[in-house]
Amino acid sequence: MAAEGFWHGGSGVVVLPCGAGKTIVGAAAMAHVKATTLILVTNTVAARQWREELLRRTTLNEDEIGEYSGAKKEIRPVTIATYQVMTKKKNGVYSHLDLFDTHDWGLIIYDEVHLLPAPIFRFTADIQSRRRLGLTATLVREDGMEGEVFSLIGPKRFDVPWKEIEAQGYIAPAECIEVRVNLTEAERLSYATAEPEERYRYCATTRTKRDVVEELVGLHAGEQILVIGQYIDQLDDLSETLGVPVIKGETPIKEREKLFAAFRTGEITCLVVSKVANFSIDLPEATIAIQVSGAFGSRQEEAQRLGRILRPKADGRGAKFYSVVSRDTIDQDFAQNRQRFLAEQGYSYRIIDADDVFQGKI
Repeated sequence: MAAEGFWHGGSGVVVLPCGAGKTIVGAAAMAHVKATTLILVTNTVAARQWREELLRRTTLNEDEIGEYSGAKKEIRPVTIATYQVMTKKKNGVYSHLDLFDTHDWGLIIYDEVHLLPAPIFRFTADIQSRRRLGLTATLVREDGMEGEVFSLIGPKRFDVPWKEIEAQGYIAPAECIEVRVNLTEAERLSYATAEPEERYRYCATTRTKRDVVEELVGLHAGEQILVIGQYIDQLDDLSETLGVPVIKGETPIKEREKLFAAFRTGEITCLVVSKVANFSIDLPEATIAIQVSGAFGSRQEEAQRLGRILRPKADGRGAKFYSVVSRDTIDQDFAQNRQRFLAEQGYSYRIIDADDVFQGKI
């Protein structure tokens, strides 16, 4: 349905939750147009996941799919490039962008198209193409510029509530739970006297959160768990406490791929990840996500993080998405923004106390 609706208009945007088949929609669009295709993605890991999916689900062979990233510079009938390399400027010139603009693209696919209004990415909308397909899990931006996606790409062709997709069996059912923790007296004093721009960090990285996360991981032992956060020192501390690997911006691509692969096979059952895992990371057997800090209540980030656990499970299991939130702070205020977004998608949102976790009442 999504691919059919898209091709009736020639260009446009398809909105589907993570795990519901955006890559398949892209492959279907490519099959319809039968022309040179450029696929723009957020990072090299995502590029290689697209490549693997296309090789698995289409008749394309390895020689027909090229990667154009910081590591490789290949242009093939189907070329997968990162936004970052396309917008890299050298000596005042966007050389990669100019190179791609000289090609006759029958189709350009913009993965995570909600990023396009950002100044660093919108340059890529100028690349010449007869047809454009934008793909995203949720078309929201905190700056209110999501409407610009339509002027850059085309109208929305397909969108459906996440719970409807869940009811059809295309994504896993998920329960959303907010765990509220209390600051210690010392933490509350630091929070109260901190500069306004530092307050979120103080309350988002409280020691009590570490204790709750450790307990949650123990309660879900044997399941595939992602611990997700914003602040690197907090993530490093959680990695050490839990005795599990951490993936962050400075983690080399090869190391990321190795760790993600080990997680997929079950060799690793718990990973601590920064925002580098927000986009386009396929971890189908992840059943538990524990969010400890984020980008100031971003709805887009909430959708991406929930999406990490929505891939249908081989055994039909559901998933749980925990947000660990400091009570009576700006952390709780930001959590309310996320709560409203999840409610709009049809998800119930249960609030429990940290003591419930320590008593096993989850």
